[in-house]
Parts: sequence; structure tokens; C-alpha cells
Amino acid sequence: MRKTVKTSVTVPTTNLILAGLFLALSLALPFLTGQIPQLGNKLLPMHIPVLLCGFLCGPRLGLLVGFTAPLLRSFLFSMPVMFPMAVSMSLELAVYGFAAGLLYQFLPHKSISVYISLIISMLCGRLVWGAVSYILFGIAGTAFTWQIFTAGAFLNAVPGIIIQIILIPVIVLAIERHGVRRHGANREIA
Repeated sequence: MRKTVKTSVTVPTTNLILAGLFLALSLALPFLTGQIPQLGNKLLPMHIPVLLCGFLCGPRLGLLVGFTAPLLRSFLFSMPVMFPMAVSMSLELAVYGFAAGLLYQFLPHKSISVYISLIISMLCGRLVWGAVSYILFGIAGTAFTWQIFTAGAFLNAVPGIIIQIILIPVIVLAIERHGVRRHGANREIA
């Protein structure tokens, strides 16, 4: 007679595995833009996995994946350039992951909460990116003007923003509907 061993994966372990997956996706997705910075700046492929990580794994892992992804990608593939771009992006994406997870955790469990959390996170991250870029570009002796900020944070990024607003809520809500529900700071497998 065969003995079966029952194993279980705890929520923190599941979240760590998901965070690793989201980090890997944030390293790989920019290859879809062909490593062309102008296209990447429009489609924002690194942002999607980081935001999903915040929603699905919580604010701490969202922050960690967001902070790590641009720096690791710069170190491994030289894109984005480490200073000032990867450094400013790491703080921007850290805010995305943290804010998305934190807001979603505390807002009422309604579909609109995904959109509210997402939009506020995107705005906060872009403001942090602008402030950090202003400081880092100043250190590098390059001007970071209001026009550069609005172009980089909003105008050039419209396609990526639209993709995020459409794709991320669909994924988060589908995952929650099919077995994952919110539970405090963590998600539980139903």
C-alpha cells in the first residue's frame, strides 16, 4: 500500500515564489520591446510585473521587487543605464509595488479598489521618479525640466499607462475570482 505525503505551501512561501516570478518577468519583458529605450519608455514593460507583485504579494514584496528589478536589469543587461535612470526607476517602481499593495490591502474589497489603488500608485511612483530624477540629473550636471518630467512621466508613457489600466485590474480580479482572496496583509489560497 502506497503512503501519500500531504504537503502544503504556506502563503509566505507562495508569495516569495510569486515575487520571484514577477522579478523574472520584469527582467524579461523589456526584451519584447527589443531593448529600444524609446519603445520601452512608451510601453513600460517593467512596471506591469511590479504592480502585479504589489497587488498579489503585498506591499513589502512589491517594494522589494520594484526596487530590485531596474538595478538588477541594469547590472545584467546594461539597460536601463545605471545612473541616473536605473536608480530613479528603482525608487519609482518600489513606490509602485509598495503603494499598490498597501492601498489594495486597506481599501474595501470591491473591483473599483483595484483601479483606485492602481491609479494612485502610478501617480505616486511618477512623482517620486520626477523628484529623484531632478536630484540625480542635477548631480550629473544635466537639467531636468518640467517639460522633461511631463513628457517622461505622462505624455510619452500614454500607451503603457493605458495597457496598465486595462491589463492589471483584469489579471488581479481574475486571480481573486479563481481561488485567491484577500486576507489581511497576505493572500490565502482558497
